Amino acid sequence: MLSWLHNLSTDVPMFVIGTAGHVDHGKSTLVKALTGIDPDRLQEEKERGMTIDLGFAWLRLPSGREVSIVDVPGHERFIKNMLAGVGGIDMALLVIAADESVMPQTREHLAILDILQVRRGIVALTKRDLVDQDWLDLVAAEVEETLNGTSLEGAPVLPVSSLTRQGLPELLSAMDGMLGSATPRRDTGRPRLPIDRSFVISGFGAVVTGTLADGSLRVGQEVELALAQKRARIRGLQTHRKSEETAVPGTRTAVNLAGVSHEEVKRGDVLTIPGWLTPTAAVDVRLRLLGDAPRPLRHNAPVSFHTGASEAPARVRLLDRQDLSPGDTAWAQIRLDEPLAVVKGDFFVIRSSDTTLGGGGVLEAHAKRHRRFHAPTLGRLAALEHGSPEDLLLEALNAHGPMDLETLAQKANLSLEETRSQAQAMLKGHTLVALGGDGGRHAALLLSASLWAQVVEAARATLVAYHRQYPLRRGAPKEEVRGKLGMESVASALAMQRLAADGALVEEETTVRLPDHRVAVTPEQRRVLSEYVRLLESVPFSPPTAEPPPPDLLNLLVDEGQVVKVSDSVVFAASAYHEMVDRAINHLKAEGKITVAQVRDMFGTSRKYALALMEHLDQRRITRRTGDERVLR
Repeated sequence: MLSWLHNLSTDVPMFVIGTAGHVDHGKSTLVKALTGIDPDRLQEEKERGMTIDLGFAWLRLPSGREVSIVDVPGHERFIKNMLAGVGGIDMALLVIAADESVMPQTREHLAILDILQVRRGIVALTKRDLVDQDWLDLVAAEVEETLNGTSLEGAPVLPVSSLTRQGLPELLSAMDGMLGSATPRRDTGRPRLPIDRSFVISGFGAVVTGTLADGSLRVGQEVELALAQKRARIRGLQTHRKSEETAVPGTRTAVNLAGVSHEEVKRGDVLTIPGWLTPTAAVDVRLRLLGDAPRPLRHNAPVSFHTGASEAPARVRLLDRQDLSPGDTAWAQIRLDEPLAVVKGDFFVIRSSDTTLGGGGVLEAHAKRHRRFHAPTLGRLAALEHGSPEDLLLEALNAHGPMDLETLAQKANLSLEETRSQAQAMLKGHTLVALGGDGGRHAALLLSASLWAQVVEAARATLVAYHRQYPLRRGAPKEEVRGKLGMESVASALAMQRLAADGALVEEETTVRLPDHRVAVTPEQRRVLSEYVRLLESVPFSPPTAEPPPPDLLNLLVDEGQVVKVSDSVVFAASAYHEMVDRAINHLKAEGKITVAQVRDMFGTSRKYALALMEHLDQRRITRRTGDERVLR
């Protein structure tokens, strides 16, 4: 169906090989010799004999396994393009010309592979046919020494010739064997396709390519461009000239999109499922400065930040030191000038001008601004770097507050299944607390036991203070207590329910109190209240309004149900109030309507009391005013 993708590379099994190495060392020539595909797609590349942008090819290894190859430019001016393609590879093919040996971009590309923790790799010593055996042995020894201390230390060094094809079968066999022991990409259920290429095909529309990570894509699925914030639908998928219904993690994938134009898609954007991947302007990281960096990195230094296929200007805030010396590591926060779509665990590279400075891993994708040299912050970052799944869940909950299981999985960058299994164990071990949840439409919110202990203490402290300040009130307003819990509205409402269920507080209509709180009224105060109630009952429908008891004593009578306050100035004894309401409602049922004058005459009272009563019934939604009359709602 998508024959227009015949010249694109995608990966069916789930492995991608990326080339690396100095300019003119034969990377593209070797790829063509291995695959029969010329990865240099631009006319300028063919004319100049130099790769400028990313190229793609694929091949079938001796075992039958299909793999993709991303061919990157070697020239120092195109390192940014190299970085856009190398982020999603499973194995590196470091190409070094036997007649020149290790060169500047060899070292820079190797440093980048080391930063990105690419641990599978083979060194292809190209142009084998141009040197004798003694020279070849000398170059191989230099290469092995150069690899020492990097992620590719101990990698096989295989002499090859793309011209004579000498050594190519051995290279293919070595690649096959190395990938045979590779672990397939994990599937968290949250697919991300960092877009390294975007173009338009007449009759089909926008097409994007990239290496799929963290989840699968399928034809017909709704997707979102995280940076452009545009939604689209997958019209078609293709890998290695073949149309596919589904693309799995680790696949070099070409995606035909419906609903967006080519102009709306840029390299560096991320194609994903809607609703979860929010661009960020600040990330917490573990940063390593390369040992051959030209100078120490100072606090707040400007850099360019590269991750996946994206880049942005940024500044480095060092959190545990004033300057970072070459070869050292530090806790840092990268503040981006332009938001990028990043998740915890992503690797990154920082550069300055034309120099690669260092890089590391993202520990927190949506970072808050931190105080520098703040021990708790540094301890939390250490836990994020080295923590177990339980540590990661607790750190996410302590940093972001209560959240449902799916959101928690996203924040911790774990699969939903792993998060669910770990959360169940933590609930049993009482290190996690669940709020609400009905097992169906409404999901429970999870929070750490330590945060829950803070919530319980906040509620208790709030009620202790309230009862001390207002000893004659039965309880504090619910909303006032909820506001002191330091949680969002939904979470605080569920927390109040859990606090009541656990017996930490007692709910009474609109108020809450501590279980042991009792209103303590002195004999003198009780005498004043009794006399006031008798006074109201003596003139039930026209009770006195002057000199009521102090507000707390009056509210106590309301709470006890002895009186009803219908307005700021009118209070009826409970017996009189209920009689007036019953008689008014009976009249409405019989006649269909009633006026304030009729209420006044019915009870032999004044308009003041009749009006206060009817406005009170309006507020209670028992009656509704229409002109000068009231009717039942």
